[in-house]
Amino acid sequence: MTSINSRPGQSTLSSNDMTEPSPDKQSPSGSADSSSSLAQISVLAPISVVVPTYEEAENLPFLIDRLRSLRETEGIDLELIIADDNSQDGTEELVRELDEDWVRLIVRKKDRGLSPSVIEGFQAARHPVLVCMDADLSHPPEKIPNLILALESGQELVIGSRYVPGASTDDEWGLGRWLNSRVATLMAYPLTKAKDPMAGFFALRRSDFESAHRLNPVGYKIALELIVKCGIRNVGEVPIHFTDRVRGESKLSFTEQLKYIQHLRRLYMHKFENAMYLLQFLTVGVSGLIVNLCVLTLLSLLGAIDEVALAGGVLVSLVTNFLLNRRFTFSYAREGNIWRQFAGFVAVSFVGLVVNYSLALTMQRVWLEDVWGGLQLAAIIGVAAGVTCNFIGNRFVVFKKSHVRKRAE
Repeated sequence: MTSINSRPGQSTLSSNDMTEPSPDKQSPSGSADSSSSLAQISVLAPISVVVPTYEEAENLPFLIDRLRSLRETEGIDLELIIADDNSQDGTEELVRELDEDWVRLIVRKKDRGLSPSVIEGFQAARHPVLVCMDADLSHPPEKIPNLILALESGQELVIGSRYVPGASTDDEWGLGRWLNSRVATLMAYPLTKAKDPMAGFFALRRSDFESAHRLNPVGYKIALELIVKCGIRNVGEVPIHFTDRVRGESKLSFTEQLKYIQHLRRLYMHKFENAMYLLQFLTVGVSGLIVNLCVLTLLSLLGAIDEVALAGGVLVSLVTNFLLNRRFTFSYAREGNIWRQFAGFVAVSFVGLVVNYSLALTMQRVWLEDVWGGLQLAAIIGVAAGVTCNFIGNRFVVFKKSHVRKRAE
């Protein structure tokens, strides 16, 4: 068995390999593995369990009791870190009265939110294995040993999953919540093939967490953030029974779901940087075409001659394309000198126009002159070359990141 303290090489096990092949029907509290396996866990893997909370004082005594039972019954070296967003609901008093050295409380008054809470809790953890779970008892603490055993087998991050064979959810969960979760999972599919990357119950090594590249989560999907930013290749999934909360109110709101869209954009930008810049650049280009057509049509209706209407459409769309690219496509460049950037944008656009026209003309005269539809095909090739030239010029010259950093310094 590999020591949990060291990062293994690429595992040959897939996510499905880590699901239990013949799980028993679970009660909502889950079940534990053999005591002999758990004894090895207690020696090799002291565990830090991080629980982000906001107004969860009603649930904490029950969660602490079940974690205490896990410590005492299975002999696991486990600490609990409650990362609370200044709830002022009795959480501080509860932990103070508990007075147990394995339970720690972090009261957070700045940058509040589930994901930042988990990150701060992981940073404060003392042990080499990190576990995240919710306070509302939807995640069975008794499944923590199963997550750690999956890490032992070579996985880099292990999820307590609702969607692998043997997993289940409460009947009260409802079609709406199930559909919402599945759609969110589908939207994240290019980032990870895990079946339940939306889960808030997962384990990973501290060394993998510390290898993360610029953690910047938005909302509540911290596992997805870690899978992408830590470069996790092997994701294991252990089936759990997901229990609907009994006490307190869910923190999942429409605003949080909008934050998930923002979070996905950030992660796509991180993993597929240039492809995402190009996609946004092309989207802005399409909007510029619409602006161009609207302006020239308006000027024409107002009685402008064709030359003025065409020129007006081009000039207005040039400005809107620049502003939209600066604001959205290359948003990191907003602090740069706007006039210098605009001059560069115009110059690059002119070069792209020249490339477009020259290549289209050459293609039509040299290779496509006798081909039916050759002129149209040549024009399409010219447009593609011009757009490519524009993108490269803006991405790596006009809005080059190193230029922005130098100005910021």
